[in-house]
Amino acid sequence: MNKNFYLKERAEEIEITLNDKQLEKFSQYFELLVMWNEKINLTAITKIGDVMEKHFIDSMAVFHLTEIKQFSKIIDVGTGAGFPAVPMKIIREDIDLSLLDALQKRMEFLKELSKQLELPMEMIHGRAEEVIKHKGMRESFDYAVSRAVAKLNIITEYVLPYVRVGGQFIAWKGPSGNEELEESKRAIALLGAEISTQKYYELRSGEKRMLIVMEKVRQTPISYPRKNSIIKSKPL
Repeated sequence: MNKNFYLKERAEEIEITLNDKQLEKFSQYFELLVMWNEKINLTAITKIGDVMEKHFIDSMAVFHLTEIKQFSKIIDVGTGAGFPAVPMKIIREDIDLSLLDALQKRMEFLKELSKQLELPMEMIHGRAEEVIKHKGMRESFDYAVSRAVAKLNIITEYVLPYVRVGGQFIAWKGPSGNEELEESKRAIALLGAEISTQKYYELRSGEKRMLIVMEKVRQTPISYPRKNSIIKSKPL
């Protein structure tokens, strides 16, 4: 498979035009991902076509489904191997991106990725419920994004405290998105947000996806997020 041709063609199908520089960065991203995955567990998806579709296209689909304002400050909570935020940064270098993850080894990979792709990104190592206590973190981001980290009522408690009033939390979900959304209505309201839009799309593999966009309409009570053990044992 010619990965650059495939990625360019698929991006055009969702109205995204990738230039040669961007295609090269995605190619480097793939090579680094596969190489580092032999040392640390970054992803179970390593085949060229699957990475292109299930990681890269799935991440960049946000630009087809909703608007990301120019020069926005964005945090990816539980970023893992950099999805969805690093593909977003490749396409839109204007965004001010922070990557948050609790595993140091993933941070090492992301630092190397940032260096090799020549993309400045802030790396934040720690647990979301602890990092939020750091100066300048609470309600300071225009957007927060999260993809396949936890059930919606759980991840919302970790993430919404980072979003400023008027900002948005964008969550990537699979086929269970509607069910999770129903279960999360109380949590979303309690944490200061409202559902803005729900977008449905399908990958070429046939897998169904859902993008949930929440708008922060009021400040999150200072008592949230709770301790990790409580969030998991007694979700909102």
